[in-house]
Parts: sequence; C-alpha cells; structure tokens
Amino acid sequence: MNDAPAPAPARPRITITYCTQCQWLLRAAWMAQELLSTFRDDLGEVALRPGTGGVFVIEVESEVIWERVRDGGFPDVKALKQRVRDRLDPGRDLGHVDRPRQED
Repeated sequence: MNDAPAPAPARPRITITYCTQCQWLLRAAWMAQELLSTFRDDLGEVALRPGTGGVFVIEVESEVIWERVRDGGFPDVKALKQRVRDRLDPGRDLGHVDRPRQED
C-alpha cells in the first residue's frame, strides 16, 4: 500500500527569448519579474533564453504568446499579463490591470 500523496500538477513554464546583440536582457528580466510577482503561485518557472538576430519571443509551455516582429514591438506589461492570464486562467481578474485607464 502506498500512502504517498499524489504529486502536485506541474505548473507552467514561461520562456522569454531575448536578443543579446540588442542588449534586451534587462527588458526580459523586468518582464520575468512582473510575471513572477503577479502569477507567483501559478508558475513553475520563468526562464530567460539568450538569442540573437533581434529575437524577442515569450512562450507559455512552448506556445508563443508574444513575438516582437509578429506583434509589432514589445508588449506593455498590461498586455503581457493579460495574455499570460488568458492562457493560464481566463476567468481570473487581474485587478487594476484589467480596468480601463482613467484619463486626466
């Protein structure tokens, strides 16, 4: 008889591939920090993968959710968090991120 608890389901991995030639490491690290802060209990890890040739791609479990050339630049943090949320837990409320910005 095995009384060991069932293993917890694997939490998703996000990979941010960034261009080292373009020096986008800080941008990638900042986005990783934002994702880890917002989805701290939902993610298994956020990995930073160096690349070249102007690459900047964000994947959740190998599914591309943002690609710099395809999507027209870099995501703002609001768009990034919404895309990750839509992949992980579409019904989740992201609080202020989901609310329209108030104009001054």
